[in-house]
Amino acid sequence: MTPTAGDGGSEGAAPREDLVRRAAPFLPAGSEIRQVFLCQSAPNFAFFVITYLTGLTMFRNAYRCVAVTRDALYVLDSAKWSGGSRPRRLLAVLPRATRLGPVAGRWARVELLGERHWVHVRFHAQVEAADREAGAPG
Repeated sequence: MTPTAGDGGSEGAAPREDLVRRAAPFLPAGSEIRQVFLCQSAPNFAFFVITYLTGLTMFRNAYRCVAVTRDALYVLDSAKWSGGSRPRRLLAVLPRATRLGPVAGRWARVELLGERHWVHVRFHAQVEAADREAGAPG
C-alpha cells in the first residue's frame, strides 16, 4: 500500500498532496501520512527573521519536512532552496506521542531534535491536528 494523505484529523487540516507524495518514499511501506508540515531551524527568532527577510543566514539553517503517521513522526532533511518541500533523507523517527505545539502567531516555535524550528501559520492546522491525534492537551 502506498502512503496516502489521511483526513488530517480535522476539517481544514488535510495535508498538502505534494508534500505527502514527496515524503512517502522515506516512510515505511503502507504508512498513511496523517499530517505533514515544513519548518526551518534557527537558534532564535531574530536569526530566523534575518534569514526570512534577507536570506543571508539561509545556509546556517536546516530545512525540514515532518510527516506524521498513526505510529510515529518522521523528520526529513530537505534541500535548502526548496524551503523544506523537497525531502532528501530521513533524519529521525520520533514517538507518536511527541508534542509539537502549541502554535500561535505568523511563525510558531516548535522544538525538534533538540533545536528550535519555525513553522509558518499555513501549517499550524497540521501541527494542531497532530497534537490532537497524539492526545496532547491543546
